[in-house]
Amino acid sequence: MMFDTAIKSNRVLTPSGFKKVVVLIRDGKILEVVPELPQGDFELIDTGNLVLMPALVDPHVHINEPGRTEWEGFDTATRAAIAGGIGTLIDMPLNSSPVTTTVDALKKKIDAIVSMDAKTKIHCDCGFWGGVVPGNVNEIEGLAIAGVRGFKAFLTHSGIDDFPNVTESDLRYAMPVIASLGLPILVHCELESPNRIATNNPGSYPGYMMSRPNRWEHDAIALMIKLSREFKCRTHIVHVSSAGSLELIKSAKESGIPLTAETAQHYLYFDADMISDSQTQFKCAPPIRDAENREDLWKGLEDGVLDFVATDHSPAPPALKETKSGDFQKAWGGISSLQFALPALWTEACKRNLSEENICTWLCSQPTTICGLSDRKGRIQKGFDADIIAWDPDKKFVVSSDIIHHRHKLTPYLGQELYGVVVQTWLHGKKVYADGKFLNLNEGRIILNN
Repeated sequence: MMFDTAIKSNRVLTPSGFKKVVVLIRDGKILEVVPELPQGDFELIDTGNLVLMPALVDPHVHINEPGRTEWEGFDTATRAAIAGGIGTLIDMPLNSSPVTTTVDALKKKIDAIVSMDAKTKIHCDCGFWGGVVPGNVNEIEGLAIAGVRGFKAFLTHSGIDDFPNVTESDLRYAMPVIASLGLPILVHCELESPNRIATNNPGSYPGYMMSRPNRWEHDAIALMIKLSREFKCRTHIVHVSSAGSLELIKSAKESGIPLTAETAQHYLYFDADMISDSQTQFKCAPPIRDAENREDLWKGLEDGVLDFVATDHSPAPPALKETKSGDFQKAWGGISSLQFALPALWTEACKRNLSEENICTWLCSQPTTICGLSDRKGRIQKGFDADIIAWDPDKKFVVSSDIIHHRHKLTPYLGQELYGVVVQTWLHGKKVYADGKFLNLNEGRIILNN
């Protein structure tokens, strides 16, 4: 066998569990996983007792370029990604400007990350979701041909006026087209009721939570189950926050409806009692709910009702987060968390006696199924991309602003003590990050679905 690199570890997380093996890499792919080191001339990397695992796949990230790079951008987002052990991001169609609801807008996004000499300006692999908004049904097939991996829609205001929410009527036009293409529709599930609860104290977190009640989420999920059943369209519920929706999702799956669902790290790590009034760094939509709800979400994840965990990384400048006023009603609803996807989940998983195998399922292998990458990402297995991380599950650290690579340092994880340190990250067989330093940048690839 001819190969370039061999990575050796006493704890390699393979599809069949932990093994003491050697991962052989050639031309950016895993050539073989073997029990003993072969003879030959190659680079050998021995990671000892560190956990060797596939690089994470995060299919729910708002990178915001072009047009709103003061919020984030591909450079900063993908730096944070490889520092956090993420090898692949799928970018949401908002909050870039233009939003990715036309083929031309997708081209502008791709142009933003390809330099004049055709090299990418990204540090991990990136794919794209298209958007469904009222009136763009004629763009759906073109976006699919151009390489988006599916489509995102909102059932309530998205936060920006240039990505308006769809109605049931809009979905009845769009979902048959999406189903015919074999792609999924991802849906932000909140259906606003006409008698929305108002609060006299805009800095009150309980007031904000009541302004977006669980019922909104339940009603929206019920609508999507009905439409998914009718059109046989693959439907994915993003960032499930209300455990009261789990029975709906479970029943739909058991009846054969092509439905999947995710939750986010912040719903599994935080609870409402941890959030004081005016702490707008915690604002997200749907809101973080109470501790009992959090525990029920964990059970839904363990039972497979929820398929995986994704960050919904949605950063914004501090001014848009209303850090001075503490106004939850005006503040941008989004949490910056991309770099801490692994340790945030692992820290809470440890409290519940869950394993690294669980983490690998929820952050590596399962996320690939929604974005059409299950044949090349998320596993340490022959023929897969050599996107690999070595991490120390026993080492802890405190989140401080000086270690954050997102454009903005505002995050509810500041000051939190987390377990799980990413020591090394490989992308396509090349070591891109090690011991807190970036070794090889601009190694990311655009991964279109065509």
